[in-house]
Amino acid sequence: MDLLTAPLHSLQQQAREVLRGAEDERAFQRSNESELVRQVTAIGALSRLVDALLIDAVGEVVRRSEQPDRDERMTTHLGCRDVSELVQILTRVSPQTASRLQRAAQVVRPTVSDMTGELLDAALPCLREAMTDGVLGLDGILAICEPLQSTAPRVPTDAHREAAGIVVAEARGEGPDGAPPACASLLKIHAQTWALALDQDGAEPSERAAIRRRSFTIGVATPSGVAVRGILLPDVAAQLQTIFDAQISPKVAFVDTHEADGSPIAPLDDRSRAQKQHDALASALDVAASSGLLPTLGGHAPTLVVSVDADDVAGGTGYAYAQGCDQPLTIAAAHHIACHGAIQRVTNRDGRIVAISTAERVFNRHQRRAIALRDGGCVIPGCGVPAAWCEIHHVLEHANDGPTHTDNGVLLCWFHHRFLDRIGWRIRMNCGVPQVRAPGWFDPSMRWRTVTTSPTRLAGAAAVRRT
Repeated sequence: MDLLTAPLHSLQQQAREVLRGAEDERAFQRSNESELVRQVTAIGALSRLVDALLIDAVGEVVRRSEQPDRDERMTTHLGCRDVSELVQILTRVSPQTASRLQRAAQVVRPTVSDMTGELLDAALPCLREAMTDGVLGLDGILAICEPLQSTAPRVPTDAHREAAGIVVAEARGEGPDGAPPACASLLKIHAQTWALALDQDGAEPSERAAIRRRSFTIGVATPSGVAVRGILLPDVAAQLQTIFDAQISPKVAFVDTHEADGSPIAPLDDRSRAQKQHDALASALDVAASSGLLPTLGGHAPTLVVSVDADDVAGGTGYAYAQGCDQPLTIAAAHHIACHGAIQRVTNRDGRIVAISTAERVFNRHQRRAIALRDGGCVIPGCGVPAAWCEIHHVLEHANDGPTHTDNGVLLCWFHHRFLDRIGWRIRMNCGVPQVRAPGWFDPSMRWRTVTTSPTRLAGAAAVRRT
């Protein structure tokens, strides 16, 4: 007995009617901004519910294709080599999306008892509940579960479930600070923070594996060039990414040129990003023996910045973080980098930057690095622009006697800096720590909230919550 096909066909028909009506009436174009916000929000909620249906359906396909006997598998009955191929054919998605649906299904689908046939809890029940409530879609589920699962089996299942519950509360808008529901990118940051806080082994297992697999191979020269391949250690990759950012930052890549009569010339740089990164590496190799010759980043030579808690350094445990790299570093790696670099104390226990000030209009390189370590990136929640591409905003304008001091500077991307006065976000400093008040459409309570995406500060906050 088919219980779902008729209701699903009815939903499809309703969706077609809504879409055609919106097109015929030009509903989106005729909406004001408040109406359009409500419409996009409602469509997003529907999309998450559709994700839930599809994840559950794919989960059942996976279950029916797990039999040891290949001839008994659903995929074999339908002439497909695996679940991914079948899902691609049925849903018209890419191989990447088919894989993501399967990974999500493994976490949120209830298992079936081999003995009784009854349904048992999913691996992370709180994620399933949030999915069926329409709170989490595919992106949100993977943003939470993948960082937490990366620590298995070193972290107990109960600890995973507890951490997932805390992050799900952020997704529902019920987190400790009562912030509005978090998007997938912010949920991933929270989940990564908890994964690191729960993993007592620190970064050591990952580093040992990376050390074993590290490689860089130059292939045989061909008429088309020379192929290279390899796996870099996280700190090496972070340093290379820093150099790439300096070379291909929009402020470096585009230069205003003009014809003799003053008319502008369109930039002739039509290189792909991969080509630009190749050329950046060539420049770095050419000047590696020199200092101060690479293009500047934030007004100064590219510098790999590693942040670490002083107590972790003293105890030899915990993590260090390199800007430009999502993976944490070991304390040993931080010691090695510090051996040939400068060490600077940046923040105290409350997150306030230790006074590093200047009387100049432009923040100097020491201030910029300190602010980057405190803020992590653009302070507007959900923006995601990294520190290397951000500008520093005087919270109290310099023209109004605002000091060029770390207590008065925050990271903003070009867009949020340029249009801050127009888009409804407000920023203030509270004892040297940035706080943001969102516009009413994003946060109806319009409360001031402390913001950061700094992994060091987030890890500290997670440690405090655990005690």
